[in-house]
Amino acid sequence: MVIQPLVEGYGEVVALPVLFRRLQAAAQLYGLQIVRPLRRKRSELTTEGPVRRSVRLALGTPDCAGIIILFDSDEDPACILGPDVQRWAQAEAGLIPCQAVAVTREYEAWFISAVESLRKVRGISPVAISHPTPETVRNAKGVLQACMTPGSYYSPTVDQAALTARVDLAEVHRRCRSFRKMVKAFGVLAQAAGVRLENWPPQGW
Repeated sequence: MVIQPLVEGYGEVVALPVLFRRLQAAAQLYGLQIVRPLRRKRSELTTEGPVRRSVRLALGTPDCAGIIILFDSDEDPACILGPDVQRWAQAEAGLIPCQAVAVTREYEAWFISAVESLRKVRGISPVAISHPTPETVRNAKGVLQACMTPGSYYSPTVDQAALTARVDLAEVHRRCRSFRKMVKAFGVLAQAAGVRLENWPPQGW
């Protein structure tokens, strides 16, 4: 059962499979295979015609059982853009389930929501403190950079996967609505692929 992701950034190409593996571990299921994400420009993931073309590309993945689309909402309202993209994608995919997740503003919002769990990882300061309202930040990358020790610099392509591997997912789930959407999307795709999920999300999240 193969899940084909479509992502916007080079960092997510490596980070999203890491995240899915952690969600699989949290769900105690291993019947899903997430293949290397296909990277598309943001405009190809946020406007109807290009979204449909991107979905057709994803459907060409052998044994594709589901598609997930991940992109930053930036200045667009995630609660509007995400459902629009999902509607276009599902219409194109037909019986293959699609889920679209618009991260509120930036993927790095998830990191700054639980940065204490990242202390001493990839240059994060041992005294870094999480942002009180992570999904309202217009420059989450800049806020994350400010959490780093002098001389350390955040690079999505270098650091995003490593931080994804270590961040406290339960805390991110509590504090970020867009991450709760991601967790829900994972559950929808798993169940659509025939994997029975019980107690999802995990108790305590």
